[in-house]
Amino acid sequence: MEFLILLVVVLAIAALIIAKGARNRIDPLFDRITWLEIELRRLRDRTRQESASEPELARKPVAPAAHPDPVALPPLLPVVMKPHAATPQFFRTKIEEPREAEIKSEPPIIAARTPSGGPKLSINWEQFMGAKMFAWIGGLALFLGVGFFVKYSFEHNLISPAMRVAIGFLIGIGLLVGGVMVKRKALAVIAQTLCATGVLILYAVTFSCHGLYHFPFFGVVPTFLLMSLITAVAFVLAVRLDAQVVAVLGMLGGFLTPVLLSTGHDNPGGLFGYIALLDAGLLAVALHRRWNYLAPLGATGTVLMQVAWAARFFVAEKYFEGNKILIPMAVLLGFTALFACAVFLARQREKMSRELTWSAVALAGVAYCFAFFFLAFAPLAQRPMLLFSFVFLIDLAVLALVLLDARTANVQPLSGLAVFLLLAIWTANSLTDALLNSALALYLVFTVFHAVVPLALQRMRRAVLPGWWSHAFPALALLLALGPLLQTTGLSFLLWPFVFLIDVLAVVIAVISATLLPILLVLVLTLVVTAAWIFRIPETLTGLPTSLWMLGAFAVFFLVASVRAVRKLAGRTGTASGRTPDLAERFASPELLRSLLPACSVVLPFLLLIMVTARLPIANPSPVFGLALLLVVLLLGVTKLLAVEVLPLVGLFATLALEHAWHFAHFDAASAARPLAWYLGFYAVFTVFPFVFRKDFAGKIFPWAAAALAGPLHFYLVHGLVKAAYPNPMMGLLPAAFAVPSLCALVVRVKTKSAEDTARSSQIAWFGGVALFFITLIFPIQFDRQWITIGWALEGAALCWLFRRVAHPGLRLVGVGLLVVAFARLALNPAVFSYHARTPVPIFNWYLYAYGLVAACLFAGASLLAPPRHLVFGKNAPPMLAALGTILAFLLVNIEIADYFTAAGAPVVTLEFSGNLARDMSYS
Repeated sequence: MEFLILLVVVLAIAALIIAKGARNRIDPLFDRITWLEIELRRLRDRTRQESASEPELARKPVAPAAHPDPVALPPLLPVVMKPHAATPQFFRTKIEEPREAEIKSEPPIIAARTPSGGPKLSINWEQFMGAKMFAWIGGLALFLGVGFFVKYSFEHNLISPAMRVAIGFLIGIGLLVGGVMVKRKALAVIAQTLCATGVLILYAVTFSCHGLYHFPFFGVVPTFLLMSLITAVAFVLAVRLDAQVVAVLGMLGGFLTPVLLSTGHDNPGGLFGYIALLDAGLLAVALHRRWNYLAPLGATGTVLMQVAWAARFFVAEKYFEGNKILIPMAVLLGFTALFACAVFLARQREKMSRELTWSAVALAGVAYCFAFFFLAFAPLAQRPMLLFSFVFLIDLAVLALVLLDARTANVQPLSGLAVFLLLAIWTANSLTDALLNSALALYLVFTVFHAVVPLALQRMRRAVLPGWWSHAFPALALLLALGPLLQTTGLSFLLWPFVFLIDVLAVVIAVISATLLPILLVLVLTLVVTAAWIFRIPETLTGLPTSLWMLGAFAVFFLVASVRAVRKLAGRTGTASGRTPDLAERFASPELLRSLLPACSVVLPFLLLIMVTARLPIANPSPVFGLALLLVVLLLGVTKLLAVEVLPLVGLFATLALEHAWHFAHFDAASAARPLAWYLGFYAVFTVFPFVFRKDFAGKIFPWAAAALAGPLHFYLVHGLVKAAYPNPMMGLLPAAFAVPSLCALVVRVKTKSAEDTARSSQIAWFGGVALFFITLIFPIQFDRQWITIGWALEGAALCWLFRRVAHPGLRLVGVGLLVVAFARLALNPAVFSYHARTPVPIFNWYLYAYGLVAACLFAGASLLAPPRHLVFGKNAPPMLAALGTILAFLLVNIEIADYFTAAGAPVVTLEFSGNLARDMSYS
């Protein structure tokens, strides 16, 4: 074994000597050949010029007197310049000048231009193979030889430990001294190789003194100081010799040293202190000489050491128990901070580089990966404040990197997504009742941080981030809030302050970013959280007042916030000129959100109220309807403030849905007075609203349409309630009573003068149509057979009559449609005879008035729509209506004949066409 080691050392020295001799022989030959090539080309060009004709010479540009021969030169080799020591000599972009004794008085050589416009790098493989490769192999062989010699002596105890390390120090120092002494132009490669090898040996021997032999002198402080000295020496040599190989080999040896000399014992302080010192030296060299590739190399080595240490010792030494977890956390944060400080120094010295910045970002990413790894250990997962404090410090480091280098701006939102993914995994796997308050605090802190940072960076002009990033994090926080509701057995009241603060944050972001989309997002998610809360309430009234208070508070907050945001952002919406619209601006126009946001602020709480009434046994509707009335009043107020005319219709249909949901689930005829008062109250609110602000809505249509429709849409509920709770033979008075408000409204609109003739005619049409609806409804309500069909027919004829007074095309269209539907119900419905039993009186029965009235309405409609009022969708309506009326009259005659000849006591009319001569002749 000793012979092999000696042989390796001898071969290394021999390789160095051979490399030097080969280079000394090759360099003069290379220079001479290059000079001959230039001379040959110059002679060829001169001969070509002398043989050219005089006119041709006159047309060519004449060179200055100092340079009589550079005309139309073909590409020449570049002018010889002494290569810089930092550039490896086997990359030949320039050749050396011939010695002055050889060129004497030759004129200077003109640099040639390569076809690409710049010099091409070419590798002189002959010189590389003959000189540098053997020099480098020799240096590496010498290092490995010393390393194996030390290892062999360790295993066989050939010499004492003190002598081993003394020899190692002497060899290392001797190589450094030898490298410095041979520092000349011709011996630059050998000098760099010797110095790099000496640095490696000194690293290895120093680490072995501390980590293997534990010599008393080599404690933590002396070892640290000695390794600092070695790193400083390596830095000085790399800079003074302009030798990148010293830095690279020093780095490789530095990272290999703890691996080759590992004792198997865990010593994270010594290991990572040493790695930190090595990284500091590499970063210092990289910043000083602009050797930027050293930063990612150092980061890669650091990450490999961290991963290898964690795989070997983290579980075995149980770092996840107690406060030992602080050690790996400190290691990860320390290296991230080290590289971030390097980025700061590079910025201060104006030596920023992508390699350095992204190396720091990569170390932060590795720290995040370790955070995911830590979640797999239950003792750590049950300490969320410690774990996520570590995550927050990584987050701050990423923010610092973004502030230092704006090119990493997109890393900030990605960091936020990583944090929220960590929170989601922890919530899904480790959240308990005891940790609920800690979870809410963590959600809030990270949401505020990641929602505010993008806006702050844009304000500081340090980075430009997509605007929708800041909108996403409040929404993500509300999604996280569903975890406590779905996983924990208890419910903390702190959930609602948390949701409220998130909502306030979203509103502030909406105002700052001049978009209403964040409010809409958190509105939907807030109500989803509220719905989850409601479904956790037992199927009793327990908790109902609290739920309604929360629902009402959030609904009022969002409605008020929507109004203020819309009014504040009026005139500011839209993108600035020349700026590309962001995601929110492309998918949600400000005009749409201006009306959609207040509508959703009311409709979504109504949906939750419907859920409450459907799930809980609410005999008294007053709490639910009281909250609904508050929302309706607020919505109508928003209509007045923002002039969004569609909102009353939205509120009307939402209110009707809630009333029907409660009525069909919980109505009791024994206590009908309270719901009747609520139904009539809602009807009155929507009817009176546009008249109170008639000047503001004089040119609008939808508020008046909502007022007109409130009566017919509430009539169904009121009619069913009165019929069930207060049955009486005069039910026809109910539609008559409902017709009174519509008639009064019609009179007011007719007498009111307005410049908006189109809007005024539409308003009159709405109230006139509703009034006629209730008037024509009196007859079918009072008489109980086919009242729906007769009511449709009467309403259709009445609307055709009203169209002659108010020329609104909607009246004609609806009137004709009702008449056609009434005809279809009687003529095309085979089951019409089974709806009601036959009366014993022939001829004068319900067939006569049902078919007769509908036919009469069809003939009346045909007459009322005489030209020029006859076109409906371009078709002539009167002939069609007259034809339908004739068909219905024909059917009436035949039905009466069949009824007359049907056997007494038969429940329905029988249509037969044989067996009875009198009946057949009557048909004929």
